[in-house]
Amino acid sequence: MRLLSELDRKDTAEIGQELHRFAAELYPICRSITGDGIRRTLAMIQERISLQISEVPSGTPVFDWTVPQEWNIRDAYIKDSSGRRIVDFRQSNLHVLNYSTAVRATMPLSELKPHLFTLPDHPDWIPYRTSYYQANWGFCLAHNQLLALQDGDYEVFIDSTLEAGHLTYGECYLPGHSTDEVLISCHACHPSLANDNLSGLTVATALAEFLAKRDLRYSYRFLFIPGTIGAIAWLARNQETVGRIRHGLVLTGIGDAGTFHYKKSRRGNAEIDSAMTHVLCHSVPSSQVLEFSPYGYDERQYCSPGFNLPVGCLMRSVWGTFPEYHTSADNLDFIKPHSLAESLRLCTEVLDVLEGNRRYRSLNPYCEPQLGKRNLYRPTGGEAIGIEINARLWALNLCDGDYTVLDIAERSGLRFSAISDAVTLLCEGGLLAVVPEKATASAVSFSISQGWTP
Repeated sequence: MRLLSELDRKDTAEIGQELHRFAAELYPICRSITGDGIRRTLAMIQERISLQISEVPSGTPVFDWTVPQEWNIRDAYIKDSSGRRIVDFRQSNLHVLNYSTAVRATMPLSELKPHLFTLPDHPDWIPYRTSYYQANWGFCLAHNQLLALQDGDYEVFIDSTLEAGHLTYGECYLPGHSTDEVLISCHACHPSLANDNLSGLTVATALAEFLAKRDLRYSYRFLFIPGTIGAIAWLARNQETVGRIRHGLVLTGIGDAGTFHYKKSRRGNAEIDSAMTHVLCHSVPSSQVLEFSPYGYDERQYCSPGFNLPVGCLMRSVWGTFPEYHTSADNLDFIKPHSLAESLRLCTEVLDVLEGNRRYRSLNPYCEPQLGKRNLYRPTGGEAIGIEINARLWALNLCDGDYTVLDIAERSGLRFSAISDAVTLLCEGGLLAVVPEKATASAVSFSISQGWTP
C-alpha cells in the first residue's frame, strides 16, 4: 500500500491540529546554534521519535569553519529610570540579539541606541537578529517602542555565557530494505519563529514518526541541526558515507498560507527534482519550481561542489520574500494547521514516488498483449478508454527496461500513482517484471564520479 493512502486514512484537520500543538510547545524556547535551548528542543522531539543526540566540542575544525563557543542565556532586560523593564527577555526571546555577550551597565540613551535593532517599516514588530561569529551585544524591539524612549539613563542587563561547550544536533535513522538513503534535513536553532524553524521541524518529526511504522524500500535519515554550522559539522563527520544519499530534502517555511515553492538541487536533474516537480504539477498547480542558487538554507551545504548531493529545498513562501520573515510576526498565528497538514501530505506523496520509482521490462514485448482475456481491459469496445486503461497501455509500451515509472508518468501526462497502479496490475498479470537495481556505488566512487575532483 502506498504511504499516501495510509496517511489519507487519518483526519487531515486532526493531523494539522496536532502539528500546530507541537509547534506551540516548542515556540517559547530560546534556541540558538548551540546551547541548552536546542538541547531542550531535541529532547522534546526525542519523546516522539528515536533520536541520536551528537555533541561536537567547541573549537572543532569542520572544513573551513570552526565550531563556536556555546551560548546560553538566562535573563535580559532594559530598565528605565523608574526601574521598570521596558524591554524584557521574559516577554519575548527575540528581544535579545542572539549570541549576545554578557553586559551589566547603566548608560545614556545615546550610548544605548547603537545596540538597539528595529524595523521602521513594521514599527510594531520585533526583528530577529544574530551575532554568532563576532562578539557583540544588543536588544531588538518594536520601532514605536524605540521612538517612545526618553533621554536619560537606562540599566542594561544580559545574563548570558559564551564559553567552551558543544554544538548539538539530532539524528533519526530508519532502516529500509536498501542502504541507499533519503535525507530529510531541517533547522532546529531559531528562537520563537514559527514558520522559520518550527514548521519544518514539526513536519519532519511527524514524517519520521509515520515512516517508522512502515515497510520501506530506502533507509531514511532525519537531521535536526543548527543552521549552516550544523550541516557543515555533520558533513565533516560523515564525509565517507554521504554517497549513500540518493535523494534529499530540506524542509523550511512550510506552515504559512503561501503556495509551495521547490528549489532544485545543484544538479538540477536529480530524481528528487523530477519527483517534486511532478507531484507539484499534479497536486498544487499554483506552485513554483525554482532553479538552484547558492543562497538559502542547508541545501547549499549539501550541494556544495565537493559533495554535490541530490538535495532540494521545499518551502511555501520563500525566505526573505514575506514581511513576517525573521520577525515577531512569524508567530503561532502565522502558521496554519491546514498548511502544516498539507505539507506533510505533500512530503508523503513525494516519498511515494521515490519509493515506487523503478524500471520494469515487458515479458510480452511483441505487439500489444491481449488485456481482455486477463480482465485488464474494459468489457465492451467502442467507448473512449479511461485513465486506468490508458495508464496500462502506456506502461506496456514504455516498460522496456530503460524508462522508470516516473519517466512514463511524465511522458504520458498521467499521475505517477496511475502508472504505478498499472505497473502493479501488469506485474500480477505476468506481463511485466521489475528490473533488478544495480548495487550502490561506494562513498569513495561517489566522491570521484559525482562530487568534487581537483
